[in-house]
Amino acid sequence: MNLPEGMIDRFAADHPYPRAFLTVSGAHLYGFPSRDSDVDLRGVHLLPLEEIVGLEPGRDTVTLTWDQGGVEADAVTHDLAKFCTLLLRRNGYVLEQVMSPLVVAASPVHEELRALVPGLITLHHAHHYLGFARNQWKLFEKTGELKPLLYTFRVLLTGVHLMRTGEVEADLTRLAGGPPYLPDLIEAKRAAEHGALPPDAPDLPRLRDDVAALTALLVEERDRGALPDAPANHRALHDLVVRTRLG
Repeated sequence: MNLPEGMIDRFAADHPYPRAFLTVSGAHLYGFPSRDSDVDLRGVHLLPLEEIVGLEPGRDTVTLTWDQGGVEADAVTHDLAKFCTLLLRRNGYVLEQVMSPLVVAASPVHEELRALVPGLITLHHAHHYLGFARNQWKLFEKTGELKPLLYTFRVLLTGVHLMRTGEVEADLTRLAGGPPYLPDLIEAKRAAEHGALPPDAPDLPRLRDDVAALTALLVEERDRGALPDAPANHRALHDLVVRTRLG
């Protein structure tokens, strides 16, 4: 994707540390950005050794927000060790960030992280997607907005795909198995970031039934046990952090 002019220069000027990678997340990654969607930048930064071993520790998370020519930018990076700790948990967000095809900046560390991801995925990642879907569905019921409804379908289908294949796919337009009306909802979302359901959208009982069916399918795929119970690449991730720190 083409970022707004000057966005990366502004990020680089305001961010205090070198980065291992920076990718785009959010609606652009999920396949349904609207004209007024924020740009969500996510990545990993590298703390200098003196801010790790000294008495003045560095920032393990850096958050920046600004307006870039009318487009809101939201950037969050974690130090490598913190990010790797999150990778060892049932955290789907960091999996999607490191595997995002929308790469703004990369490095050999990024390539190693991507190579290790298949050995970090476990059946417990289903918990992340089930919880995320529940929260987004509640938000949809409260607001009636299209955005949380699409997020509900997106996370459920991403979770099902992950449990079946061990592969991270966050783009709703590339995920199979959704209800037939999803393409129309995606097109409506692209027209307005916080719009309501289009007039010809399915009614609430149909939507509730389809969400319940996908939720049950995700639980079924998790319980099928195709993925391991614990990450296999724990030691390899540790070694990567140590080598990067000392290198």
